[in-house]
Amino acid sequence: MKDALRGVLAGVALSALASGATAQEDAKLIVNGEIEMVTTTTAPEHLEGAFREIRSGWTFRTPETQALQMDDFENPAMIAVDRAQVVWDAVDGTEGNSCSSCHGTVDESMAGVRAVYPKWNEDAGEVRTLEMQINDCRENRMGAEPWDYGSTGMIDMTALISIPSRGMPVNVAIDGPAQSTWEKGKEIYYTRFGQLELACANCHEDNYDNLIRADHLSMGMTNGFPVYRLRNTRLNSTHQRFRGCIRDTRAETFAVGSPEFVALELYVASRGNGLSVEAPSVRN
Repeated sequence: MKDALRGVLAGVALSALASGATAQEDAKLIVNGEIEMVTTTTAPEHLEGAFREIRSGWTFRTPETQALQMDDFENPAMIAVDRAQVVWDAVDGTEGNSCSSCHGTVDESMAGVRAVYPKWNEDAGEVRTLEMQINDCRENRMGAEPWDYGSTGMIDMTALISIPSRGMPVNVAIDGPAQSTWEKGKEIYYTRFGQLELACANCHEDNYDNLIRADHLSMGMTNGFPVYRLRNTRLNSTHQRFRGCIRDTRAETFAVGSPEFVALELYVASRGNGLSVEAPSVRN
């Protein structure tokens, strides 16, 4: 009876899938008329034949949503970037430092940073996300209180730090000491969760380019995160999106900032190697 119920629930979920792309898949993403993004490219070798090519989530959006990301004046995420710039230059903590005290300007010091995170940190002996590194700086360089992993201040700062890397190819390392974390993330990606028994791969690998209710399923790439979602009118982090997806399978989800989500972020980020960093992007 239990197996039958699971089958019915999974059937209900997947019966909503139907072809119907409304995006301009061949459109070119050029931000501010000068930053040209790679939104379609050859799939990384480690995907083992799952795809011949990979596509940014931007290619799955409607022309209206696509247009919002092409002009920083129209991109609603840029409000968060402006907020973070003020924080970047503000002294905080017991050491009398600001972010700019160590790093100078964002444009000069942060170019290329977003493209390689998550990454192995040799001193800490762990894979770190950008959020983890920000809090390390706050605690150990500034003597400031760490931010909550999913707080507005944290997400704003990741958006600001991402700006100088826009247009650069995602190049997340998955070998060496990071490999075991990557393998853990891969396992989570293909594990079925919840009453609906759905894995990340069921939507983003098996059914991308289809519609589930009113949503056009993408390949689930993270090169655009943090993402301004029109659905909830705010910036969303990668882990918040993971949590929402697992919640939608009717499962108990992992916590934002948990080792499980760090591993999953590393794996999913590596699936987008070769696509341009777009963050902060705009999605439905």
